[in-house]
Amino acid sequence: MLDKYDCLKKIAAKRTDEIVVTTMSVAMPWAELSDGPLDFAHVESAMGHAADFAHGLAIAQPERRVFVINGDGSTLMCLGTLVTLAQRPALNLTMIITENGTYEVTGNQPVPGADQIDYEQICRGAGIKHVFTIESEAEFDAHLDRHFTGEGPQVFIWKIEKASEPVPKPKRPIRERAHRLREALIH
Repeated sequence: MLDKYDCLKKIAAKRTDEIVVTTMSVAMPWAELSDGPLDFAHVESAMGHAADFAHGLAIAQPERRVFVINGDGSTLMCLGTLVTLAQRPALNLTMIITENGTYEVTGNQPVPGADQIDYEQICRGAGIKHVFTIESEAEFDAHLDRHFTGEGPQVFIWKIEKASEPVPKPKRPIRERAHRLREALIH
């Protein structure tokens, strides 16, 4: 199992000018590592739609890598997004699914059937060709560069340890975060 905090630190250390969209249990840990104008915590919206938003950004900003760091519960809330990613591919999109089998920010309720869900198979079934399940630190380190350079859409499923993040409460209201991101993208 991976430690999500260590993985996030490694992504943050390697990051340059990529857009990073986070949601739910990753939003606040990421904000501790990076809180620039190209970071967007997508937490006030409907659960599961951070990937849709990041996909739109990737299409609109084809010269810039876009990351979306999504939970397993959030991914299940909007499975149709995976089909959209495959049918309207963005070569610069990296999606990370942090899989721990719980709805972490709402009290660690188990994701129904979590032990039977194969996210790699679901992604491939939707038509996504570049899908990687990562379960160990050695595998993570071996795939770290690919997060930044691989042809998208690509999906990395991080098998992470269970944790207990509080409900995310970004420092800035969503309107301000959206304005900061917009300004960074047009300049």
